[in-house]
Amino acid sequence: MTLTAPSARTAEHLGRGPLSRDEMARTVARDIPRGSYVNLGIGQPTKVADYLDLGSGVVLHTENGMLGMGPQAHGDEIDPDLTNAGKIPVTELPGASYFHHADSFAMMRGGHLDVCVLGAFQVSGRGDLANWHTGEPGAIPAVGGAMDLAIGAKSVYVMMSLFTRDGAAKLVPACTYPLTGVACVDRVYTEQATFLIRPDGVVVLETFGTTVADLAARLEVPVRRLEDAAGA
Repeated sequence: MTLTAPSARTAEHLGRGPLSRDEMARTVARDIPRGSYVNLGIGQPTKVADYLDLGSGVVLHTENGMLGMGPQAHGDEIDPDLTNAGKIPVTELPGASYFHHADSFAMMRGGHLDVCVLGAFQVSGRGDLANWHTGEPGAIPAVGGAMDLAIGAKSVYVMMSLFTRDGAAKLVPACTYPLTGVACVDRVYTEQATFLIRPDGVVVLETFGTTVADLAARLEVPVRRLEDAAGA
């Protein structure tokens, strides 16, 4: 499947069903600006590395201390000492460098990353992020470096399913789970639509197998088409 960047109007791709995780990762990779320094969070976001154009100048950072990370390693490429933060074996690109964990977090906290891509349990309509704990008894909190990335990266992209297995929306008016960051999310990538989170509300950039009207009927947070958004 070929995905093209959104125009000044919301694109409704109705001839196909929801995106697979690999298709979501390809969509995120398409939208990362050339030459960016990028951190990919644990889980779904790690797939983005497999779809980046190696000629785009994008440099991947991982909080366990590496710049210049390449796609996931397979077969003879696997080096048990070369992994991303999610312990997945990865490759290294020419010019890759390694450094102390503390230096890595200084990069994250110091505003040196252009984009981070994170998973989430919930995102609110004003861009609040909840991705480290559901608050359920017995659940294991897993904040990692997410708080540092959420406030340190210049742009925060979230990659998640739009609805839970029970059909509850994960894009919500207000998060009910413990927050990772406040008003920090810029874009949300899901299997059914890509959303832009703006100070004046949520804008739908493109849909996959559904319409903006159908999404608006299922979501409690108001959404608008790109052409209807103020200042678009």
